[in-house]
Formats: sequence, structure tokens, C-alpha cells
Amino acid sequence: MAAQATKTIFFILLSFAIFRSHAALNAHYYDQTCPQAEFIVAQTVRNASLFDPKVPARLLRMFFHDCFIRGCDASILLDSTPGNKAEKDGPPNVSVRSFYVIDDAKAKLEKACPHTVSCADVVAMAARDVVTMTGGPYWNVLKGRKDGRVSKASDTTNLPPPFLNATQLIQTFANRGLDIKDLVALSGGHTLGFSHCSSFVARVHNFSTVHATDPSMNAEFASVLKQKCPGSNNNGDAGQLLDSTATQFDNDYYKQIIAGKGVFGTDQAMYNDQRSRPIIEAFAKDQNLFFTEFAASMIKLGNVGVNEVGEVRVNCRRIN
Repeated sequence: MAAQATKTIFFILLSFAIFRSHAALNAHYYDQTCPQAEFIVAQTVRNASLFDPKVPARLLRMFFHDCFIRGCDASILLDSTPGNKAEKDGPPNVSVRSFYVIDDAKAKLEKACPHTVSCADVVAMAARDVVTMTGGPYWNVLKGRKDGRVSKASDTTNLPPPFLNATQLIQTFANRGLDIKDLVALSGGHTLGFSHCSSFVARVHNFSTVHATDPSMNAEFASVLKQKCPGSNNNGDAGQLLDSTATQFDNDYYKQIIAGKGVFGTDQAMYNDQRSRPIIEAFAKDQNLFFTEFAASMIKLGNVGVNEVGEVRVNCRRIN
């Protein structure tokens, strides 16, 4: 029994180590092989954002959804094939859009320096750029990721849904080497976000046998959400911005949570838990602190499950 237990623990630790593997990422990885890489990605992202103001939130969400499943390997970019339904077509990712921005940046990079810059690094740089251009912090993106060759829609069940309690959220992040501070800081990315009714309608209609509406929600705010999302026959495009300054990266998201105006159940779950509440309150009071911690957590997230043995895709939508 002891030998079997030891063997089981070994394989658990090995699996965890593989998932958290860190390649030799480097902020100057392309300085010699593609010195214009950062400029090309930033210019492409900025132009797309001027044309469509929804791009920043979508690209930031894309990075999170990519890294959280198989690690930061651009598996979210792969298209489905007749024999495989890919991540982007999994239920949680159907609303992840603006893939064309990554395609555009990658096409320009292939002209400037062929077979050099990975799609995974493009997504990481784009996520940083949308934060910076909307008023948020800048950080040096560590680069050198390789692109994965596997993408399965079934894996998207590992993305945290918007109704988890605090303990479930904390554990989900811990499974990826991310702590409570990372959970709260990365949730601040919702400052650029928008949610469709399906992600929160259960909080304002028939919440429980005792409460029609989630009692942790501000009553006036709940009334607004009820009007926007009247029930099961909601307009597919209807929804709610996740904070009151939707195009500006700031700390308003945390202020909204404290006021009982968090859109997701997970927002209020974090605030109602003593492990995460003090961090929310600190970020609401000090935007510079939030910016510092958000940048640190994005770097940490960008190291989750980094692929050291993949390829550099020529076309981000398919393997070479």
C-alpha cells in the first residue's frame, strides 16, 4: 500500500510539474531574430482597437482562456477540423472573438521575419498592449513560447464558470500555480469586460427558493439587470458592462464589487470571503497597487504550462 501511495503521489507531482513547466522565457527573445516584433503587434492591435472598441476586452480574455486550459500555447487559436472540435468552439469560448487581429499581426510578422515569432507570444504581447493602450500598466512580456498542436473543446470545462464559490475559485487558480492575490488581480481584467445575460441572469431571476434575486446584489443594480435580461427569452446580444468605465483600464471593477454591483456571482463570492476581501478593498483604494499586482500576475499567468517543445505556426489557425 505504501509503495502504491508513493507511486500515486509521484505521478501527481510529475503531472503538476509538467503543467507548470517554465521555458527559458526572455523579454529580449526576439531582439536579434525579429527586433520589430513588439512594434508590429502593438501597431496591429491599436489599429484594430480604433476600428472596433471591443477588441481590447476580447484579446485580454483570449490570453486568459488560452493559458488557463493547456498553458500559454495558442491552442485557443486552432480551428476545428472534421475529426476534432477545437477549444474556440467549446461553450465557454464561443464568445471569444477578434481572432482576426492575431491573424493580421501574425501575417505581418511572417513577412518581416518568417517562422520566428510564435502565435502564443503574439497573444501574450497583444494582451499587454490592450491593457497599456487603455490606461493600464506596461510590463515586459517574457517571450520564447512555442505553439501547441492539440486543441480540444472538451478541455474548456476547466475554465472557471461565473458561479463558483470562493473556495472553488481559489482551488481552480491554485491548480495552475496561481494564488489568491493572482485570482483577485487577474479578475480585475474585467474592467474592460462585457457579459451576456446568460452568465448572470440566474442571479436576478429565481435565485433561490427564498430569494428571487441574489441578496448580495445592490437592489437598484439588480433592477437594471432585470430590465436588460428579462428572462429565458433574452436577446442574444443583451448584457451588461462589467464596470462603469468599460473602455478604460482602471480599478473601478473593485469599487463596483464593494458597492454590490458585481455582475458575476464570482465577483461577490470573492468579496464575501475573508481571504480575498482585503485584497479587493486594497485594490479599490489604490489603483497603482492594483496595476503593479496585475502586471505581476499577468507575467505569472504567462508562465503557466509554457510549451518548450512545440512549433512556431506559420498560420495560427492550424498546425504546420
